[in-house]
Amino acid sequence: MELQHFSHKHPLLFNEERSHESEKQAYCSGCGELVSGPTFSCAECGFYLDKNCAEAPSEVNHCFHRDHSLQLLNVAERRFGELEDIGYKDPLISSENGYQELKEAECFACWKPLLDSAYLSLDFGFFIHKKCVDLPIEISHLFHCQHPLILQFNSKRLPCQICQRTQPRGFVYCCSPCQFALHIACAELPIKINHLCHRIHPLILQFNPESLPCQICQETQGQGFVYCCSICKFALHVKCVSPPPSIKGEIHEHPFTLFWRQVSFICDACGTIGDYVSYICSTCSFIVHKKCISLPHIIKLPRHHHPISHTFILGKLDIETWECKICPGEVNAQHGGYCCFDCNYIVHANCAKEDSSWYQFYEIDGTDEQLNEPSVFSVVKESKVGENVIPTEIKHLSHQHNLILGNADKDDDKFCVGCMLSISSSFYYCSQCDFFLHKSCAESPRKKHLWFHIHQRPCTLLISDLFFYCSTCSYEFNIGFAYECNVCEQYFCLRCALTSDTATCRGHEHLLTFYGKYEGQCSGCGGSLSMGYACKGCKFVVDYTCLRLPNKIRHKCDEHPLILTYHEDNIYSEYHYCDICEKKRNPNYWFYHCVICDNSIHPKCVIGRYSFMKLGHTYIKSYHPHPLTFTKKVYDYPECHQCDRPCLDLALECLDNECNYIVHWKC
Repeated sequence: MELQHFSHKHPLLFNEERSHESEKQAYCSGCGELVSGPTFSCAECGFYLDKNCAEAPSEVNHCFHRDHSLQLLNVAERRFGELEDIGYKDPLISSENGYQELKEAECFACWKPLLDSAYLSLDFGFFIHKKCVDLPIEISHLFHCQHPLILQFNSKRLPCQICQRTQPRGFVYCCSPCQFALHIACAELPIKINHLCHRIHPLILQFNPESLPCQICQETQGQGFVYCCSICKFALHVKCVSPPPSIKGEIHEHPFTLFWRQVSFICDACGTIGDYVSYICSTCSFIVHKKCISLPHIIKLPRHHHPISHTFILGKLDIETWECKICPGEVNAQHGGYCCFDCNYIVHANCAKEDSSWYQFYEIDGTDEQLNEPSVFSVVKESKVGENVIPTEIKHLSHQHNLILGNADKDDDKFCVGCMLSISSSFYYCSQCDFFLHKSCAESPRKKHLWFHIHQRPCTLLISDLFFYCSTCSYEFNIGFAYECNVCEQYFCLRCALTSDTATCRGHEHLLTFYGKYEGQCSGCGGSLSMGYACKGCKFVVDYTCLRLPNKIRHKCDEHPLILTYHEDNIYSEYHYCDICEKKRNPNYWFYHCVICDNSIHPKCVIGRYSFMKLGHTYIKSYHPHPLTFTKKVYDYPECHQCDRPCLDLALECLDNECNYIVHWKC
């Protein structure tokens, strides 16, 4: 029997069934499904139509497009020429590149591509698969027995109760009074399946009240249904029931093949244990989790200045220590991880990708914006100390005069204009002005990657007078250097910007490393913390606030500098009080102390809210006719002109002696 079908130029021969098992698999050009039953075919072209598609009417009416009939068009046969004279109303389809755009168009019912035969309203741009035309308008479902589910547009954007995903367009089966919706594909899922991954019991589609992880993707789905064996506590996500038999990933040159056997293994990509389903590379004898196949090959982390690449064989690297630079654990040299070959910097694969917002994919030809930036200072004079050449006089962009290198500790009442901390160790000063700048602050680059900031573009150094709020330490500044993120426009003070993810602390003899997840108690203040700087060899850990406490600071309560002290030698409890707030002080935690006056003070009492606001700095505001200056009253506390309360904290005072205007900074 022959059939001259509109979708093909040659006559089609009828075959009752496919007679030889050895015949190559064929797919229906109408529905895209594997051909197995009665078929019409063209041997010359390898064109197949199953009996249902061959007998499908060329024109139908549908309840979702009542005003016009739908015409059957075979997209797979590229017969777009039939539509050359049609004016499309759908903005997705244009007449210039019609066939290609039609292939990329999506079915209005399931919102999947129109790869095969579809019914179309040629004048109004309505597209629907042939198989979707035949969907029942009303169904009953086990998961919503009280009402039938009606096929309808998901106008309320309800999430599917099985997979919990929201389909922005297309049809769903829905009970509008109960706000219960199921995707078409999810509504057709079988309630019970037998699976190669769990052969001893069938898997039942059900809720996952115990939050069991999927044994294929290793992830836990908080809501929705899973295929589960309650007896064995075994679960599979609906989307993971039929994983692809072969996957080609970016991290390896060969494809990985699905291995169904239930066997425990250590993933060669991430170094962690896996159970049940795995993927293998038979060429290299690698075995990996399914999720690890999609690991990016090269990424850029904020915590390292070079891109790091994934490798399966870390043992070939010449590395002194196998400590992960992100977590306290060690990287197993026998398995994979991310490393920087230039710096011998290594991290666990799971640590590197734990938060996808904190890394970016790296192009091999990427350039570093920090390179070739001119320095913020020029050298006027220099001297040689041993093998090192040290600038002894410089011209810095932040000051009009030359700055001279000093290395004395006598100017205890002087502050660095870069970080607003007390001057100590090496610094530059102006012989004509009261201007001081730490050597490390003077050498700050124009652009800098901040390892703790989510945006990886270099931040720009600002050295002009400005008021800013540091997004890391939460202190306000009325002067000082800052780095600005050009993406989010946040500011970071120099004190925070120059802090590395590894640091030393005078209160501990070992190097400290920052860990983003660390449960414990701060050794400096006793507060609980979820992240901090910890010693890998000891139980010593401090939070960021304690790490950045200045070693020396001044306060109006004492005429001498206060020194940060890490332990209390005085065993008498009557001395364990703060001399500012007069509350009890824990002798096991850090405090500031004046040896001359024997004053001991809580760090939080010394470092107030406005510790980095420079007193005497001029401030001009439109609401007052005279210039204002920052001040802190020590003996008399005049009333604020705004709130009538005494000015006990930072205030703005008029420079005109006859004005007597003063106002709280916060007012």
